Amino acid sequence: MLSPRLNKYSYIFCTYNKPIIKDIDSISVFKESEGYTHIIRKIDADKLKINYKDEWAWITLDYYSNLDMTGITAAFSNALSSAGIACNVIAAFYHDHIFVPRDRQQDAMNILEKIEIKN
Repeated sequence: MLSPRLNKYSYIFCTYNKPIIKDIDSISVFKESEGYTHIIRKIDADKLKINYKDEWAWITLDYYSNLDMTGITAAFSNALSSAGIACNVIAAFYHDHIFVPRDRQQDAMNILEKIEIKN
């Protein structure tokens, strides 16, 4: 099983030409040629008056994965896509993390709880 866990708070994606220097606990920062993408809590974005378009829910898949496993991302992204749920995926060392539209978080959890992964 994927063992999805819904994390607390709403999250937003924002971008800057350089990393945010302010006291923000970014969930993730990714450097692209166009700028730095930050994922931060919505409440922090609101405090700092950071503009954003959408709110996202963060779901951690608590199964142990390793970086060379194949087919896992396809299994859950296809299932979510079939239900019309967008997902943004971050593969970290221990777990995969999925950001889905906040208003679809429970639909996503219901789908993810049914997916079985064979190691």
